[in-house]
Amino acid sequence: MASLTAARRVVVKIGSALLVDRDAGRVRADWLASLAADIAWLKARQVDVVLVSSGSIALGREVLGLPALELQLEQSQAAAAVGQIRLARAYEEVLAPHKITTAQVLVTLEDSTDRRRYLNSRATLEQLLSLGVVPIVNENDTIATDEIRFGDNDRLAAQIAVTVGADQLILLSDVDGFYSANPADDPQARRFDVIDQITSDIEAMAGDAGSQLSKGGMKTKLMAAKTATAAGCAMAITEGSPLNPLRQLQDGAPATWFTAQTDPQTARKGWIAAIKPRGTVTLDAGAVAALQSGKSLLPAGVRAVSGNFQRGDAIAIADPTGHVLGHGLSRYTAVEARTIQGCQSGDIEGLLGYPGRAALIHRDDMAV
Repeated sequence: MASLTAARRVVVKIGSALLVDRDAGRVRADWLASLAADIAWLKARQVDVVLVSSGSIALGREVLGLPALELQLEQSQAAAAVGQIRLARAYEEVLAPHKITTAQVLVTLEDSTDRRRYLNSRATLEQLLSLGVVPIVNENDTIATDEIRFGDNDRLAAQIAVTVGADQLILLSDVDGFYSANPADDPQARRFDVIDQITSDIEAMAGDAGSQLSKGGMKTKLMAAKTATAAGCAMAITEGSPLNPLRQLQDGAPATWFTAQTDPQTARKGWIAAIKPRGTVTLDAGAVAALQSGKSLLPAGVRAVSGNFQRGDAIAIADPTGHVLGHGLSRYTAVEARTIQGCQSGDIEGLLGYPGRAALIHRDDMAV
């Protein structure tokens, strides 16, 4: 089984039913304190942690006195607006004694499908993690409509795992793994310890959504597993309700692990290489050597820019002879790139009239 402490970066998904006491409408303080201890334990071992947490609507619903039944869209958005404050405060207060800083990051489906928004989200999360912060990610229910919703935090967690290049995704659930049938209905149902490939037979075994506060069923978890494992991220489904659920998983608690099909870096490089380029940057010999040694592409090394591309578009990277070395995601538009080509990073603000990023293409956004 995978070891949490051997991971470089872990994304943990927490459902409303685990975080919020159904009857009282309040955070389960003891459970959350134990999760905070688990996070501190991982952080002490140099593991980056990102939390994808439900709970804002469940918390806001109680404050506003809204019914326990399915809410109208406007009611859900109002409950989320109230609950988001309480959710963020709960995490901040429980992690502060461990000297861990938290940040709230709210996203919608559009933020992952639009390349510019995706890059902005990735850059923000990378910066937070580099500063030792634990981001608390949730769907932005205050503005999301059905057309721009993930709809469940299992798939959101998988997308965040892809965005940050995590090597493990942990879904804390109300069941201790993936079963051949619903164990509540079928006493002969068996749990899978490891699933190496999600076959049509595995998909046929998936059930539907479960509890009142948690929307995610096994179908959405399988969808999350497909997304995560294809991007090089192993995924586990495990029982989340016991105290210290991450330590329990590390110590051998029942779980189903979906094995990664590759590693995160290789998967990302393959994705970038497959995108049709919208333009080309031609480099000088010094920039070519820098790229081949694993460095980012700075504007100073660019001799020419062709094409009409936007920030986030893929562009070809060519050497002085015109030979294409690879592809990368541009951090500037074509117009901006032409303006700053050949200049030092410190001169970018003066040329553009506003601060810019030091690299034209970051090494993490490059396949050469």
